[in-house]
Amino acid sequence: MTDATPLIETVPNYSEGRDPQKIEKIVDAFRGRPGVKLLDYQADHDHNRMVATVVGEPDPLRQAVLDSVATAIDTIDLRRHQGEHPRMGAVDVIPFIPLRAMDMDGAVAYAKQVAQAAAERFKLPVFLYEAAACRPERQNLATVRKGQFENMAAKIAQPEWQPDFGPNQIHPSAGVTAVGARMPLVAYNINLNTADLTVADAIARKVRHIGGGLHYCKAIGVELKDRGMVQVSMNLTDYTRTAIYRAFELVRIEARRYGVTVAGSEVVGLVPMAALVDSAAYYLGLENFSLEQVLETHLMQ
Repeated sequence: MTDATPLIETVPNYSEGRDPQKIEKIVDAFRGRPGVKLLDYQADHDHNRMVATVVGEPDPLRQAVLDSVATAIDTIDLRRHQGEHPRMGAVDVIPFIPLRAMDMDGAVAYAKQVAQAAAERFKLPVFLYEAAACRPERQNLATVRKGQFENMAAKIAQPEWQPDFGPNQIHPSAGVTAVGARMPLVAYNINLNTADLTVADAIARKVRHIGGGLHYCKAIGVELKDRGMVQVSMNLTDYTRTAIYRAFELVRIEARRYGVTVAGSEVVGLVPMAALVDSAAYYLGLENFSLEQVLETHLMQ
C-alpha cells in the first residue's frame, strides 16, 4: 500500500448486539484480508446493534463488506429482533468515507457500486443516502428509515419510495439496507440519571436540528433498561461545525428543566482526534490550542 493508493473507511451498522457468536461471525469478514483492516467494533445490548469501523483499499474492502452482509443476512432475522435503536435492515446502514486519494465524488461512485452489488447478490432492496442520495428527500437517513422494518414493506410499495437498487419488496428476514457516502461523523450518547423515557425524548427533540436545535445533530431518546436510565443518542454529522462539547452542554441545560443530571456520556466507534481536541480545549480553557500541538499528530506523520 502506497500513499497513492485510495483508502476508504466504512462504518457498517448491524442489527445484532446481544449474541457474541453472531457478532464474531460478522466481523470475521474483515479479519485477515490483505488491503483491509478492522479498526474497531462495538456492540450494545440495549440498542441490539453492532457498529464496525473498517478501512481498506477499494477492491478488497468491497468484497469484505459484501461478505459481511452475507453473514448478517444468514444470522439475523428482523422478524424476531427487538432493540431500542431504530432499524430497517439486518445490515441497517453502510456509509463510506473517503480518507486518502479519493474525494467525495469518488466515494459516492463507490457507494453506488457496492449498493448495486449487494442488491443483485442478495435480492436486497437498497436505498442511497447522504451524499450518494439520488433524491433530496433521501439524503437524511432518518427519513429513509422512518417506519422501520415493520412498516417498510408498505413504504417501498409506494412509487416515491421504490428502492434505488434491488427488488420492490423487502427481504423477508433482512429487510432493507441504506448505503451512502459522507464525511466522518461522531456517534455520541449522553446518559441521564432518570428512567423516564419521555424526558430523553423531550431533550432529543430540543437538541436535534429538525426540532430547532443544533445544526448537524440528529438525536433520539433511548431507554437503557438494564441500567435503569435513559439516553440521548446523537449523531453529529459535521463535528467541525457542531462540536461534541456543544451537544453535551445543550443536553445538560435542557435536562435541568426536568431536575435531571447527566450520568455520563460515550463515543460509539472511533472518533476523529480533532473532535476530542476541540472539546478538550474548550473545557480546559486552552488559548490558541491546535491539533498541531498533539504529540500523536507528528508521530503519525
